[in-house]
Amino acid sequence: MLGDSLTAGLGLPPNEAYPALLGVRLREEGYDWEVVNAGVSGDTSGDGRQRVGWALEGDVRILIVALGANDGLRGLPVGQMKENLQIIIDRARQRGIPVLLAGMEAPPNYGDQYTKEYREVFSDLARRNKVEFVPFLLEGVAGDPRLNQPDGLHPTGAGAAHIADHLWPTVEKMLKK
Repeated sequence: MLGDSLTAGLGLPPNEAYPALLGVRLREEGYDWEVVNAGVSGDTSGDGRQRVGWALEGDVRILIVALGANDGLRGLPVGQMKENLQIIIDRARQRGIPVLLAGMEAPPNYGDQYTKEYREVFSDLARRNKVEFVPFLLEGVAGDPRLNQPDGLHPTGAGAAHIADHLWPTVEKMLKK
């Protein structure tokens, strides 16, 4: 799972981050797979682009890409984020690794146009590359104070569990392929 602090589980014990919870779910469902949490706090899509080679080392069967939150928080150029994510997808596909792209929402303070273009990056990439797609990683978690730490950005353990449950149907679909 290539991501940022949301994936890394900032502020949570490692076993409560959503990648660890997906690993538990895999084992419960009878899959003998290891989930590698390649989340790094503060990472942008550009940082993920630089790390994707490392993330794809070994016997990688699925790559979940959950990057872009920090691009949006920093108001980085949408085109640059799209290019970075495309390169990550390309690198995985060169190795025959299926990709699940998890979308994100930009904060509204950069205006409607930025927010619209930002959101479209994820759906455009998913459609163009025919990869599995979850439109919003934080669906049902963002904005809910019960599921977020006091910073309002990072999920609590309950929020991380919600994210794992949200991703599971798409992950399971990919496993069955």
